[in-house]
Order: sequence, then C-alpha cells, then structure tokens
Amino acid sequence: MGAREDLEAIGKEVPEGLPKVKKVAVAYSGGLDSALVIRLLQEFYGAEEVIPVTVNVGLDEEELENARKKAEIIGVADKWRLIDRVDEFVNEWVTKAIRANASYEGYPVSTSMTRQLIAREVAKVAVEEGCDALAEGSTGKGNDQFRMHHVFKTFAPDLTVVLPIRDFNFTRQEEMALCERWGIPYKRGIGDDRTLWCRSIGSGEVDNLKMQVPPEEYIWWVPPEKAPDEPVELEIEFDKGIPVRCAVDGQEWTDLKDIIENLNVIAGRHGIGKIDMFEDGIMGLKSREVYEAPAAKVILALHKDLEQLCLTKDEVLFKPIIDEKWAYMVYHGGWYHPLKRALDAFIEATQEFVRGRYRVRLYKGTMDILERESDVGLFAPEIRSLARRGFDQRDAGPMVKISALQYEILARRRGRPE
Repeated sequence: MGAREDLEAIGKEVPEGLPKVKKVAVAYSGGLDSALVIRLLQEFYGAEEVIPVTVNVGLDEEELENARKKAEIIGVADKWRLIDRVDEFVNEWVTKAIRANASYEGYPVSTSMTRQLIAREVAKVAVEEGCDALAEGSTGKGNDQFRMHHVFKTFAPDLTVVLPIRDFNFTRQEEMALCERWGIPYKRGIGDDRTLWCRSIGSGEVDNLKMQVPPEEYIWWVPPEKAPDEPVELEIEFDKGIPVRCAVDGQEWTDLKDIIENLNVIAGRHGIGKIDMFEDGIMGLKSREVYEAPAAKVILALHKDLEQLCLTKDEVLFKPIIDEKWAYMVYHGGWYHPLKRALDAFIEATQEFVRGRYRVRLYKGTMDILERESDVGLFAPEIRSLARRGFDQRDAGPMVKISALQYEILARRRGRPE
C-alpha cells in the first residue's frame, strides 16, 4: 500500500498546491511531529535529500539516543546532525532571561527562546549544505510556527519554509495513526518539551479545565503532600544579576548550568516549580499550559527581590515596563529584532550593582527568605529605622509642606471633595 493509500486509510487526502523541494534541513527533535515531517517531505514534497538537525538545549542522553534511533528507522541516520548548544543557551540566553525577570503572563520564557536558537542553527546548516528549503514540525495552532519562521527568514531569507503538519491540517490522533502505519515509533501519553530552564507538559493538549496532569508526568516537581517532612536550606549568591554560587547540605556549585540542574532537582523535590495557567498565544487564542520550572521559580523570585534591594526607586518602578516588553518580544519570536537588542542593553546596564547573598528555606511548596545581604544594597537602616537617629526628623517638614502645595492649589480651584 502506498503513502496516498495510507493517508486515505486515516481519512486524509493530499492537499493541493504543496511546494516541491529537493534538499531540506529539518528541525528534528525525534518527537512525533518532527519524525513524521521527514517522511511527509519524502513522500509528498519531492524531497530527494533530508538533513535532520537536532540542537541540544537540555535533552538528556535517553532523549538524544531516541532521536538517533528514530533517524535510523526513517532512513536518514547518515544525514543526522547533532549540535550541542547547552552552554550557549545557559550562558547567553538564560542569563538574559534572569536579568529581565522573564515572565510572559507567569510563564518563565524558555521554549520561546529555544525554538529561536534551534531555528538559527537549522538555518545555518541549510545554507552551508546548499539546501533549497527548511522544515519544522509546528502545527497551525501554536506559537512555534511564528518563532521558527521569523528566525529562518533572518538567517536564510531566500529558502522556502515548509510546515507539513500544518499543510495537512493533522490532528494529533491522525499523526499517531499515520506513524503506526509507517512504523515510526512515538512516545505515548502527554507530550513534553524539556530544557534546563523550564519543561512544558502537553502544550496545547490540556484542553479539559477539570483535568489535572498526573504527578507521574512531572520529572522534577513533587506534590507538596509528598515532599519531605523536613525543610531544606540553601544559599544563593548573585553577581551582576546572575547566580554565581549555590550551596546546600555541604554541596556547592558555581557554574550556572550546574546551579540550575541541581536546583531543579532540589526545589522540585520540595514542591516548588509547578505552573498551571492560561496563556494568550501569539494568535490571541488562549490555551491552558502546564509547566515545571523549579530552578526558575527560585532564581527569578530572588533576583527580583535583590533588584528591590539594590536598584534605585526610579529603576525599580521603570524596569518592569522594559522586562514585560522583553518577555513579549521573546515570546513572539523577536529574539533577533532590533528592539529586543535595545532592551537587552538597558537591562544589562541596570545589573552592575545587583549583587548579594541569600539564605532561603524550601518546605512543601513554599520558599522563605531567611537572610539577605549585599555590600551594594541601598537599604540604610541607620537612616531609615525609627529606632535610630540617622537624620533629624524635623528636616522633613519643609519637604512635606512643599509637596502638599499642589493639593492646596487644587482645593482652591475645585473646592473641597465631598
């Protein structure tokens, strides 16, 4: 039975007007979508050569081996490219996210970043290999089609971009049925996307508002009722807005990648990091999204608190406007947009004196700050404390009087308020 017959067997037809391509670089994770894309390109788009490109931004060894094996099954293992960008993701992308307190409606932007990093690398391979097209596994309902396409056109503006899953208007069930007919293995159950910074669970699949993602679907987060009965205390030090040291139970890490990896395990074990939210996607459609991000939850909360200690009042009040726009730009696929780069420059300039040490306690889903200290903090108890004589209180009188003059003038114009 041919490929067209296999489509008909699951109730689908070949769409009209599919582009014809010869040599295609594919963003390939080894998951259901990207694996199926390769066969679709070969069967229906005329692809003579397909180059699967896997960009590692936090996959574990099992996931990488799965991608390799699936490339063998599909018959493209000899073309498979594995590119490691974990260090770059942590040291150049996550650091910017931390300094920007990056949160899009409560989601610590992660996949939003990785898709753009992956797209850049795939586009570079396509140009180097003389491809005429790029392909990836996004659906027509999600955000990644925008993020990937934006970056594809930034680094390979002349190449055709193909999205077979969108072209065929597949449901997830139809994809699974076709994979079974073609002998392509896939992970059953809820899908996921894992990075060091955040793991999304069943993005776009959790469509029942009464449904709870089963605890076994999480790899880091433990429900508070199953967390240890004894709390854990840890120390985290920041310099220029970035964690540079984390210590707990006699262990210590100074590399950001190690800090994030270990905090995911430690904080997750103590019930920190679950996010279950509504998210307004790029097309303005709401989706219920579930994430686990233990390290991000801890680090972002402490970084925000440290900014409150170290930045001036005007910086504290203005920077959230910039942070919100930064997250918006990154979420909407604008990592390489000129405005986002300008926002980077402002945010980095604010971080020179964001330095300090924290001691915190994690216990059954809660985090309590036990100690804070900073040699560059702007907290001055010798002046502000009511228990000290830092300055003569009477000196404030003239300042208050001048401040109230505007209200006196307004009262004369409109009379006393009722």
